[in-house]
Parts: sequence; C-alpha cells; structure tokens
Amino acid sequence: MAMKLGDLAAALGVPCLGNPDRLILGVAEFETASPTHLTLAIGTRRKQLASSRAAAFIVAADTVTDAELTRYDLLPADYPKVTFAKAIELLHVPPRQALGIAPEALLAPDVVIGEGSTVGPRAVIGAGSRLGARVTIHPGVVIGCRVEIGDDTTIFPNVTVYDDARIGARCILHAGVVIGADGYGYARDATGAHVKIPQVGTVIIEDDVEIGANSTIDRATLGETRIGRGTKIDNLVHIAHNCVIGEESLLAALVGLSGGVKVGRRVTLAGQVGANPQVEIGDGAIIAGKAGITKSVAGGETYAGVPITTLREWKRERIYAARIPYRLPDIETRLAAVEARLDASQPMQLRQPVESED
Repeated sequence: MAMKLGDLAAALGVPCLGNPDRLILGVAEFETASPTHLTLAIGTRRKQLASSRAAAFIVAADTVTDAELTRYDLLPADYPKVTFAKAIELLHVPPRQALGIAPEALLAPDVVIGEGSTVGPRAVIGAGSRLGARVTIHPGVVIGCRVEIGDDTTIFPNVTVYDDARIGARCILHAGVVIGADGYGYARDATGAHVKIPQVGTVIIEDDVEIGANSTIDRATLGETRIGRGTKIDNLVHIAHNCVIGEESLLAALVGLSGGVKVGRRVTLAGQVGANPQVEIGDGAIIAGKAGITKSVAGGETYAGVPITTLREWKRERIYAARIPYRLPDIETRLAAVEARLDASQPMQLRQPVESED
C-alpha cells in the first residue's frame, strides 16, 4: 500500500518533518531500505542516517537536531518502535476480509457465529460453542464443545481447542497450538501402577494474548489455568495445569512451567526457562535464559542460573567458577604440601595401655 509521508504521519499520529508529498511504498530494514521506503533509526543507527538510502526515518522525538530538519525526512515519535510497528501494519498488512463459512467446514447445529467472521475449510466446531464478531478460523482448526471465542480473534491452521475453554478478544493463536489438553496428573496405587487423575478444569485466555506456534496450555485438574491479558507466548512453550500467568508477561521459546506455577504481572521468562511445581514469580521479575526456578522468587529483580539466584550473585559465582579449572593443579599441590608439614609437625602419639579388670 502506497501513502504520502504526510498522510502516513497523520495516520500514525506523529509530526512530519520534511516533504509531506514524498511517496512511501513500504517499510524496510535500515541497511536495505530504498528511496521509497520508511525505516527505523534508533540506537547506533541514529547517527548513521547518511549511510541509508531510505526515503524517511522514524526517530525518537527527543533526538531531532536542527541540522537534520532540512537534510532528512523524519517522523519523530515518543515511542519509535511502536510507531514502526503501526507503520508496518498500515503499509504491509492487507485489510481483513470476511469470507463467511466454507462449505467444507463442519459445525454443530447450535454453534453461534458472530457477524463478519470467517471459518475456513475442514474446520470443526463442536456443540454449544460461540464465536464473536470478526473472528477468523483458518483451515483445519478443531474447536471442541462449549468453547467461547471473543471478537477479532484469529486462530491459524491446525490449532486444537478442547471443550469448555474460553479465549478472549483480539487474541492470536498460531499454527499447531493446543489449548486445554489434559494436565499431567497421576497417582500411584498399592501396586505402583499409575492412576490417571481426571482433569476436569478449564483454560481461560484473556484478551489480547498471542500464543506462538506449537505451544500447549493444559487444562486445570480442578478450577482453571489462566493466561492474563496482553501476555505474549512464544513458540514451543508448555504451560501445565493450574498455572496462572499475570497480565502483560513475556514467555520466550521453550519455556516450561510445571503444574500450579504462578507468574506475576509483566514478568519476562527468557528462552528455555523451567519452573518447579507451585513456585511463584513476583511482578516484574526477569528470568534469564535456561534458568531453573527451583523456589519462589520476589518481583522487581533479575535472576539466573540453576538453581536460580539473583543475577548479581550468579555473575559472581560464574567468575569464580571460571577461574577454578586453572587453579586446581596448584591448589592440589599446595594442599599436599600443607598436609605433609602438618604430619611432620605432629608429635608421635603413644598408645595408652589398656587397664585390665582383673
């Protein structure tokens, strides 16, 4: 979609510094942008405008200099990354089209479909389920019975949503996601055999949640597994039964949460983080990649390591541990010498005679 720079600035809600009639055909990376592209210039790129061929630049509003006002076409923004994201959507994302219900879709007779929704070929929707307005169900999606899906939610191909799950408005579920499979609950009987604990709870996904490809969220044993509003979940993440994830948290790829984990608001879990059952993670905590959360941790702190500790302590331990392999031979030699001197300095211990009871 082509737009004049002035019109684009108005749509983005930012000033246009430069030629408002310059035609913008799309958004591109800083290094590869052409004279018809808009790009983002923050961080180190902020001082490299002259090296780019881009037509215009989104920059931080508080960094514009007087010299640049006549040299470059700029869109200054208080939140440049957010403005950049909106520009991509305006220029590259085609408007949504409601396609209705495909003839090949299989819907129970009492399914309710909101206005402007799309249900693709070979999608299956079970009895008692309700879809809001402008919902998009791609081909091959299977939605169980009594499922509720909010307005403007998009579900990509081959997603499975089990019975009784609830998905909020403006959510995005990428291909292969599974919502509401049984939690991993078993007990041993007298013979040592595994007895399945029925998983009869549900999953509730609040508004504005995005779930990456092939991620899984298990239903609760009893009660609910809940994903808070605005939380973003990456690909290949596993969230077990009865977990509660707070609002606007971030879970990167390969995170695995055991049953009953409670994650606060605006928590960041980096790649491959794992958590033991029932631990709690406080609001605003940041957990570094591959960390093992073996105990509950307070909010507002950054953590790392296995077992988990504060990032400051982890760095101190790693610095010390990195030095040990080079010092071990020296430590062993010195210890042997100290032991030898101690042995030599000890007086001979004379054995005391044992008194006879006779």
